[in-house]
Amino acid sequence: MTEHELPEGEVSTTHFGYQEVPEAEKEKLVRGVFSSVASRYDLMNDLMSLGVHRLWKRYTVDLARPRRGERALDLAGGTGDLAILLHKRLQPGGSIVVSDINPEMLAVGEKRLADKGILSGVEFVEANAEALPFADQQFDLVTLAFGIRNMTHPERALAEIYRVLKIGGRALILEFSHPRWPGLQQIYDLYSFNLLPKIGEIVAKDRDSYQYLVESIRRFPDQETFRMMMEDAGFARVDVHNLSGGIVAIHRGFRLD
Repeated sequence: MTEHELPEGEVSTTHFGYQEVPEAEKEKLVRGVFSSVASRYDLMNDLMSLGVHRLWKRYTVDLARPRRGERALDLAGGTGDLAILLHKRLQPGGSIVVSDINPEMLAVGEKRLADKGILSGVEFVEANAEALPFADQQFDLVTLAFGIRNMTHPERALAEIYRVLKIGGRALILEFSHPRWPGLQQIYDLYSFNLLPKIGEIVAKDRDSYQYLVESIRRFPDQETFRMMMEDAGFARVDVHNLSGGIVAIHRGFRLD
Protein backbone atom coordinates (compact mmCIF):
# COMPACT_ATOMS: atom_id res chain seq x y z
CA MET A 1 0.00 0.00 0.00
CA THR A 2 1.44 3.42 -0.96
CA GLU A 3 1.26 6.44 1.35
CA HIS A 4 -1.66 7.85 -0.67
CA GLU A 5 -3.77 4.69 -0.57
CA LEU A 6 -6.39 4.06 2.12
CA PRO A 7 -6.88 0.67 3.77
CA GLU A 8 -9.51 -1.39 1.99
CA GLY A 9 -13.02 -0.32 2.91
CA GLU A 10 -12.05 3.15 4.20
CA VAL A 11 -13.44 6.26 2.50
CA SER A 12 -11.41 9.44 2.19
CA THR A 13 -13.12 12.34 3.96
CA THR A 14 -12.87 16.11 4.01
CA HIS A 15 -14.49 18.93 5.90
CA PHE A 16 -17.78 20.60 5.07
CA GLY A 17 -17.80 23.36 7.63
CA TYR A 18 -17.28 21.53 10.91
CA GLN A 19 -18.63 18.25 9.55
CA GLU A 20 -16.49 15.46 8.13
CA VAL A 21 -18.01 14.14 4.91
CA PRO A 22 -16.83 11.77 2.16
CA GLU A 23 -14.74 13.66 -0.38
CA ALA A 24 -17.06 12.55 -3.16
CA GLU A 25 -19.99 14.30 -1.49
CA LYS A 26 -18.51 17.72 -0.77
CA GLU A 27 -18.90 19.13 -4.26
CA LYS A 28 -22.60 18.22 -4.27
CA LEU A 29 -23.10 19.78 -0.83
CA VAL A 30 -21.36 23.02 -1.86
CA ARG A 31 -23.45 23.18 -5.03
CA GLY A 32 -26.54 22.89 -2.86
CA VAL A 33 -25.46 25.77 -0.64
CA PHE A 34 -24.97 28.18 -3.53
CA SER A 35 -28.02 27.02 -5.44
CA SER A 36 -30.03 27.89 -2.35
CA VAL A 37 -28.59 31.38 -1.85
CA ALA A 38 -27.89 32.47 -5.46
CA SER A 39 -30.83 34.86 -5.83
CA ARG A 40 -29.97 36.72 -2.62
CA TYR A 41 -26.22 36.27 -2.64
CA ASP A 42 -25.35 39.89 -3.44
CA LEU A 43 -27.83 41.28 -0.93
CA MET A 44 -26.46 38.99 1.77
CA ASN A 45 -22.89 40.05 1.00
CA ASP A 46 -23.87 43.69 1.43
CA LEU A 47 -25.65 42.99 4.70
CA MET A 48 -22.95 40.72 6.16
CA SER A 49 -20.04 43.04 5.36
CA LEU A 50 -21.95 46.35 5.56
CA GLY A 51 -20.95 46.82 1.92
CA VAL A 52 -17.22 46.57 2.62
CA HIS A 53 -16.88 43.51 0.36
CA ARG A 54 -17.15 45.91 -2.58
CA LEU A 55 -14.05 47.78 -1.38
CA TRP A 56 -12.17 44.51 -0.92
CA LYS A 57 -12.97 43.52 -4.50
CA ARG A 58 -12.00 46.90 -5.89
CA TYR A 59 -8.66 46.69 -4.13
CA THR A 60 -8.15 43.19 -5.54
CA VAL A 61 -8.67 44.50 -9.06
CA ASP A 62 -6.30 47.41 -8.36
CA LEU A 63 -3.62 44.94 -7.25
CA ALA A 64 -4.28 42.80 -10.33
CA ARG A 65 -3.45 45.74 -12.60
CA PRO A 66 -5.47 44.49 -15.58
CA ARG A 67 -4.30 45.93 -18.88
CA ARG A 68 -6.11 46.64 -22.11
CA GLY A 69 -6.17 43.69 -24.44
CA GLU A 70 -5.43 41.06 -21.80
CA ARG A 71 -7.39 37.86 -21.30
CA ALA A 72 -8.63 37.22 -17.76
CA LEU A 73 -10.31 34.32 -15.97
CA ASP A 74 -12.50 34.96 -12.95
CA LEU A 75 -13.00 31.68 -11.10
CA ALA A 76 -15.98 31.16 -8.80
CA GLY A 77 -17.11 34.32 -10.55
CA GLY A 78 -20.72 33.78 -9.58
CA THR A 79 -22.72 36.96 -9.69
CA GLY A 80 -20.11 38.96 -11.59
CA ASP A 81 -18.74 41.51 -9.10
CA LEU A 82 -15.12 41.14 -10.22
CA ALA A 83 -16.06 40.64 -13.85
CA ILE A 84 -17.75 44.05 -13.97
CA LEU A 85 -14.70 45.74 -12.49
CA LEU A 86 -12.22 43.84 -14.67
CA HIS A 87 -14.14 44.36 -17.91
CA LYS A 88 -13.70 48.14 -17.69
CA ARG A 89 -9.94 47.78 -17.41
CA LEU A 90 -9.50 45.16 -20.12
CA GLN A 91 -11.22 47.10 -22.87
CA PRO A 92 -10.72 47.73 -25.68
CA GLY A 93 -9.57 44.42 -27.04
CA GLY A 94 -9.55 42.35 -23.85
CA SER A 95 -11.76 39.51 -22.75
CA ILE A 96 -12.84 37.77 -19.59
CA VAL A 97 -14.11 34.27 -18.88
CA VAL A 98 -16.38 34.03 -15.85
CA SER A 99 -16.36 30.49 -14.50
CA ASP A 100 -18.33 28.91 -11.68
CA ILE A 101 -19.32 25.39 -10.70
CA ASN A 102 -22.86 26.51 -9.94
CA PRO A 103 -25.24 27.23 -12.85
CA GLU A 104 -27.63 29.27 -10.70
CA MET A 105 -24.87 31.64 -9.67
CA LEU A 106 -23.70 31.96 -13.28
CA ALA A 107 -27.25 32.75 -14.41
CA VAL A 108 -27.45 35.60 -11.90
CA GLY A 109 -24.10 36.95 -13.06
CA GLU A 110 -24.94 36.70 -16.75
CA LYS A 111 -28.19 38.59 -16.27
CA ARG A 112 -26.49 41.20 -14.14
CA LEU A 113 -23.81 41.93 -16.74
CA ALA A 114 -26.39 41.99 -19.53
CA ASP A 115 -28.46 44.50 -17.53
CA LYS A 116 -25.37 46.71 -17.38
CA GLY A 117 -24.85 46.43 -21.13
CA ILE A 118 -21.74 44.29 -20.79
CA LEU A 119 -22.30 41.87 -23.64
CA SER A 120 -19.07 41.66 -25.63
CA GLY A 121 -15.76 40.33 -24.45
CA VAL A 122 -17.35 38.15 -21.74
CA GLU A 123 -17.90 34.39 -21.72
CA PHE A 124 -19.61 32.35 -18.99
CA VAL A 125 -18.40 28.80 -18.42
CA GLU A 126 -19.71 26.25 -15.93
CA ALA A 127 -16.61 24.45 -14.69
CA ASN A 128 -14.92 22.90 -11.70
CA ALA A 129 -11.82 24.90 -10.77
CA GLU A 130 -10.04 21.68 -9.86
CA ALA A 131 -10.23 20.49 -13.49
CA LEU A 132 -10.47 23.51 -15.77
CA PRO A 133 -11.55 22.98 -19.40
CA PHE A 134 -8.89 25.33 -20.77
CA ALA A 135 -5.60 24.68 -22.51
CA ASP A 136 -2.29 25.55 -20.89
CA GLN A 137 -1.16 29.19 -20.72
CA GLN A 138 -4.40 30.81 -21.88
CA PHE A 139 -4.77 33.73 -19.46
CA ASP A 140 -2.77 36.78 -18.44
CA LEU A 141 -4.69 37.09 -15.19
CA VAL A 142 -6.73 34.79 -12.94
CA THR A 143 -8.85 36.06 -10.07
CA LEU A 144 -10.72 34.08 -7.44
CA ALA A 145 -12.80 35.77 -4.74
CA PHE A 146 -14.32 33.94 -1.79
CA GLY A 147 -14.38 30.58 -3.51
CA ILE A 148 -11.28 28.52 -2.82
CA ARG A 149 -12.25 27.66 0.75
CA ASN A 150 -15.30 25.81 -0.64
CA MET A 151 -13.26 23.53 -2.88
CA THR A 152 -12.63 19.91 -2.00
CA HIS A 153 -8.95 20.07 -3.00
CA PRO A 154 -7.69 23.69 -2.97
CA GLU A 155 -4.23 22.50 -3.94
CA ARG A 156 -5.63 21.09 -7.20
CA ALA A 157 -7.32 24.40 -7.96
CA LEU A 158 -4.02 26.21 -7.39
CA ALA A 159 -2.26 23.81 -9.76
CA GLU A 160 -4.93 24.41 -12.39
CA ILE A 161 -4.68 28.19 -12.01
CA TYR A 162 -0.93 27.95 -12.47
CA ARG A 163 -1.35 25.71 -15.52
CA VAL A 164 -3.71 28.04 -17.39
CA LEU A 165 -1.68 31.19 -16.68
CA LYS A 166 0.69 32.49 -19.29
CA ILE A 167 4.32 32.90 -18.32
CA GLY A 168 4.47 36.30 -16.66
CA GLY A 169 0.81 36.07 -15.67
CA ARG A 170 -0.51 36.63 -12.17
CA ALA A 171 -3.15 35.18 -9.91
CA LEU A 172 -5.00 37.00 -7.14
CA ILE A 173 -7.01 35.10 -4.54
CA LEU A 174 -9.26 37.07 -2.20
CA GLU A 175 -10.48 35.03 0.74
CA PHE A 176 -11.56 35.29 4.35
CA SER A 177 -8.58 34.77 6.60
CA HIS A 178 -7.41 35.13 10.20
CA PRO A 179 -7.70 38.49 12.02
CA ARG A 180 -4.39 40.03 13.03
CA TRP A 181 -5.49 42.88 15.28
CA PRO A 182 -5.48 42.12 19.04
CA GLY A 183 -9.00 41.34 20.27
CA LEU A 184 -10.52 41.31 16.79
CA GLN A 185 -10.89 37.53 16.62
CA GLN A 186 -13.22 37.45 19.62
CA ILE A 187 -15.42 40.22 18.24
CA TYR A 188 -15.43 38.61 14.81
CA ASP A 189 -16.42 35.22 16.24
CA LEU A 190 -19.27 36.76 18.21
CA TYR A 191 -20.58 38.49 15.09
CA SER A 192 -20.06 35.54 12.76
CA PHE A 193 -21.55 32.73 14.81
CA ASN A 194 -24.40 34.65 16.37
CA LEU A 195 -25.53 37.19 13.79
CA LEU A 196 -24.64 35.88 10.33
CA PRO A 197 -26.70 32.66 10.44
CA LYS A 198 -29.61 34.69 11.83
CA ILE A 199 -29.36 37.18 8.95
CA GLY A 200 -29.26 34.22 6.55
CA GLU A 201 -32.39 32.81 8.16
CA ILE A 202 -34.31 36.08 7.88
CA VAL A 203 -33.14 37.37 4.50
CA ALA A 204 -32.18 34.27 2.50
CA LYS A 205 -34.52 31.88 4.34
CA ASP A 206 -31.55 29.57 4.79
CA ARG A 207 -29.80 29.50 8.15
CA ASP A 208 -27.93 26.26 7.48
CA SER A 209 -26.10 27.54 4.39
CA TYR A 210 -24.80 30.58 6.23
CA GLN A 211 -23.84 28.47 9.23
CA TYR A 212 -21.75 26.41 6.82
CA LEU A 213 -20.19 29.53 5.29
CA VAL A 214 -19.14 30.79 8.73
CA GLU A 215 -17.65 27.41 9.61
CA SER A 216 -15.85 27.15 6.26
CA ILE A 217 -14.14 30.47 6.99
CA ARG A 218 -12.81 29.14 10.29
CA ARG A 219 -11.46 26.00 8.62
CA PHE A 220 -9.50 27.89 5.96
CA PRO A 221 -5.71 28.09 6.44
CA ASP A 222 -4.10 31.23 7.82
CA GLN A 223 -2.24 33.70 5.66
CA GLU A 224 1.21 32.14 5.93
CA THR A 225 -0.03 28.60 5.37
CA PHE A 226 -1.92 29.59 2.25
CA ARG A 227 1.06 31.57 0.98
CA MET A 228 3.13 28.39 1.22
CA MET A 229 0.39 26.43 -0.58
CA MET A 230 0.66 28.86 -3.49
CA GLU A 231 4.43 28.51 -3.55
CA ASP A 232 4.09 24.72 -3.52
CA ALA A 233 1.89 25.05 -6.62
CA GLY A 234 4.72 26.89 -8.39
CA PHE A 235 3.83 30.54 -7.85
CA ALA A 236 6.68 33.00 -7.37
CA ARG A 237 6.85 36.35 -5.55
CA VAL A 238 3.76 35.49 -3.51
CA ASP A 239 2.69 38.39 -1.32
CA VAL A 240 -0.13 38.82 1.17
CA HIS A 241 -2.29 41.91 1.61
CA ASN A 242 -4.36 41.90 4.79
CA LEU A 243 -7.57 43.92 4.70
CA SER A 244 -9.83 44.92 7.59
CA GLY A 245 -7.32 43.70 10.13
CA GLY A 246 -6.85 40.35 8.42
CA ILE A 247 -10.54 39.41 8.29
CA VAL A 248 -9.81 38.98 4.60
CA ALA A 249 -6.54 38.67 2.72
CA ILE A 250 -5.44 38.88 -0.88
CA HIS A 251 -2.73 36.46 -1.94
CA ARG A 252 -0.99 37.42 -5.18
CA GLY A 253 1.44 35.19 -7.06
CA PHE A 254 3.11 35.09 -10.47
CA ARG A 255 3.96 32.39 -12.98
CA LEU A 256 7.52 33.04 -14.06
CA ASP A 257 8.37 29.82 -15.93
